[in-house]
Amino acid sequence: MIIILFFFFLEVQLVPRDEYDLSHKILVLIGESGVGKSNLLSRFTKNEFNHDSRTTIGVEFSTRTVQLNQFTVKAQIWDTAGLERYRAITSAYYRGAVGALLVYDISKHLTYESTERWLKELYEHADPHIVVMLVGNKTDLESLRTVPTDEGRAFAEKKGLMFMETSALDSTNVEAAFNEVLTGESSICVPEPGHDICKKLEPFCSSLGFTNSSGFVC
Repeated sequence: MIIILFFFFLEVQLVPRDEYDLSHKILVLIGESGVGKSNLLSRFTKNEFNHDSRTTIGVEFSTRTVQLNQFTVKAQIWDTAGLERYRAITSAYYRGAVGALLVYDISKHLTYESTERWLKELYEHADPHIVVMLVGNKTDLESLRTVPTDEGRAFAEKKGLMFMETSALDSTNVEAAFNEVLTGESSICVPEPGHDICKKLEPFCSSLGFTNSSGFVC
């Protein structure tokens, strides 16, 4: 398994930095251990939720094919370990990603406090135009909430991130979160005439102060 992931990583790095095949997009899930990244992934790709989900070791991934505007897109989503001892391994996978979901648990304020550190690490290793969404997960634990929605939204606005709250348990906003990130990435690319290849432009978020049609912070 390690060998397979290594060669896939090498393949990702061979793609020109200014061009991306619209039929294949890589996203990463990042954040502290226990915030629900693995269940967000399984809910989006398999419509499943595991109450006994184990801690991710290193990096795992799953795929799903979705319709993105007029294109059929194969989204490959990497679920990275939140534990410190795997950080050197997981950060290597940021470089191939076009989008990231930075996840915290709304019932555990410490996981929210760590998001700034995760964001800094992501920007140190990822493409400078990566699309990032801040995700407050586990809204099904509303009675245990320690991170107000407005606090998360304000942080996202300050950092220029998309923002959404989700529940992998009851599926709230899971589909929307992944699709918003995929759509956000597609909005900064223009296909070459006659090809399924796009060259990156300046992101709408930074150049136009863009807020998408769904009203989420961009």
